Amino acid sequence: MEKYSKIPEAKMESARSDVDDILANVLADCELPGPKELAHGYKDGGDGAILLFPPAVLARVIDPLLGRLGQALARYDHERLASSPLVRLRVSVHAGPVAGPELRGGNALVEVSRLLDSQALRQALKAAADTGTFLAAALSETAYQRCVHGGYTPQLTPLHFLQTTAQVSDKPDYQALCRLHVPGMPGAALAPYLNDEPDRSAPPAGSSPQPGPLGPSPAPAPVTPSGGIQFHAPLYGATVGNHIERVRNTYPHR
Repeated sequence: MEKYSKIPEAKMESARSDVDDILANVLADCELPGPKELAHGYKDGGDGAILLFPPAVLARVIDPLLGRLGQALARYDHERLASSPLVRLRVSVHAGPVAGPELRGGNALVEVSRLLDSQALRQALKAAADTGTFLAAALSETAYQRCVHGGYTPQLTPLHFLQTTAQVSDKPDYQALCRLHVPGMPGAALAPYLNDEPDRSAPPAGSSPQPGPLGPSPAPAPVTPSGGIQFHAPLYGATVGNHIERVRNTYPHR
């Protein structure tokens, strides 16, 4: 949830309960298991949550879930009281093996959390706000290739996504390819919002910045991580790490 910590404390529980209800209804509408049905596949994070789905439903976590969740948030905003907090969500989706029922560690969980906290996804949510919508999503390259590129998302095509590099302000060693999506926007429309994308005309890394008429440009302000919702599914029959040697598509026909 965007700016959850800025919600008055007396209204935090109500706002979070509203989001839980929205998500539970949308999951049911998409024929996906809800938090109560996921057993060890749900972890509450206060301002967000991790949901672990079985591999067979990974494509539906992307389509139709993202679109319908965006629509449900828009309806909520139209109907909420003026005194109720505004609700916008960041969502990240990844596929990989998860060990243990506590959802406390492992590379796949680290990856989906990094995507959620990435500057690129935060900037995509700014694009959503500017266009009057309430959801931005980041798919790992693994999830994108298996589902969108693989043709398992009938309402979403590559044109609905923008490929970029996910980076986290306080994790300087982390970067990973991802695909950004804001329901209702073509992927290319997100590009102007990615003001931290490397400038191809910029001097190489390590060189000194050249002062302009007003001196060197100031460094961007750090971004403080906050919560959101992470969707994740275990991946069997393949290895997710720094690279993928081979991926075999084993999704059943829907």
